[in-house]
Amino acid sequence: MLKKLVLTFIGIVFASNAMAAEIDKTQPYQMMKQVAEVAFARLKAEQPKVQQDPDYLKVIVEEEMMPYVNEQYAALKLLGPNLKGAKREDVATFIHSFRAYLVTSYAQVLTQYTDQEVAFEPEPKLDASKSITGIKVEIIDSPRPNIKLEFKLRKDKKTGEWKAFDMIAEGISLLSSKQSEWSSKLRQDGILVVAEELEQLAKQPIRFESQQQ
Repeated sequence: MLKKLVLTFIGIVFASNAMAAEIDKTQPYQMMKQVAEVAFARLKAEQPKVQQDPDYLKVIVEEEMMPYVNEQYAALKLLGPNLKGAKREDVATFIHSFRAYLVTSYAQVLTQYTDQEVAFEPEPKLDASKSITGIKVEIIDSPRPNIKLEFKLRKDKKTGEWKAFDMIAEGISLLSSKQSEWSSKLRQDGILVVAEELEQLAKQPIRFESQQQ
């Protein structure tokens, strides 16, 4: 279930270089819809190359997805109270490792792409005084039950641009779940130890399920 939800997140925040310049990041709802349309078209077109070289998915994620993800904000939220007293360079190392981990994690999940459809709920009214908004979508994955999700985006006060940083599925925040998973280790072993583990996970090759058996 978690892999399916992350896969959907990837499809929605994905975009191609050709379209990136045309996407207005100051309009979160339109941005998400536009990149979703481009995402699935590209995934279909790239399947032959991906089947030949699964690690190519890392390249796609790095080039096309990450411009729409606020990995720094997400990483800092994950660290939470562990930020107190932490060295600036250690935090920077963690953010870098977390970003690499995201790229590999999303690339691995993309091996499960099976042409899912995404239906957006009506555009929410933006509150100019707030820097966080949510966009709700429904994943159509027939014959399995549809999945309702909400993507959380944060506005950069300087640029006015929005980026995704979390996804809520069935009331559960993926960011919060990861925070719970890593909080004890961060507290006991420190930021750099967890960062090194994330780096090692990021270096793992991408494999299809048939290759993992």
